[in-house]
Amino acid sequence: MASDKVIIRDLADSETINTAIIEQFNQYRDSDEVRRSHYFAGRYENIYLDLAKVPAMQAVMDQAQQFAKQILNIEYELKHGFWFNLMLPGQVTQPHRHDDDDECLSAVYYIDTPENCGELLLTIESEVTNITPQAGRFVFFPPDITHEVTENKSNYERLSVGMNFGIKCNDDI
Repeated sequence: MASDKVIIRDLADSETINTAIIEQFNQYRDSDEVRRSHYFAGRYENIYLDLAKVPAMQAVMDQAQQFAKQILNIEYELKHGFWFNLMLPGQVTQPHRHDDDDECLSAVYYIDTPENCGELLLTIESEVTNITPQAGRFVFFPPDITHEVTENKSNYERLSVGMNFGIKCNDDI
């Protein structure tokens, strides 16, 4: 790994959890229950679906919260948000950052990652770090790091979840 700014953690029992997430996500992915944003290169990069519709995500977010607290070396709860990133064959995610608000830490969690489904590229101080996605894995990084995902060269969909963590204010309670 090119940088100590990138931290990788794995989720226990991820296979069972990911199977449930895929099933729940697929029930709503094309419905009016989702909100989409960031339309680039012919697709919406962010798909927002309420946690109540995908209850299996709760285990992922609980573990992500614990990892984020450890990484940031804090005791209190963090506010957080998440969104799905569905990449069909031939699609990419454009270079971007997550430091436009009060984010302290960003992450991706991999749910369904067929072989050759696109690598995460993190640009850290002019050096590019490539990360091959693996189902059940979290990749945490500072929100000011430019990142993108290379082309999904598989014949299958790739599903991941992006997330951000920030400091809770009194207004967030």
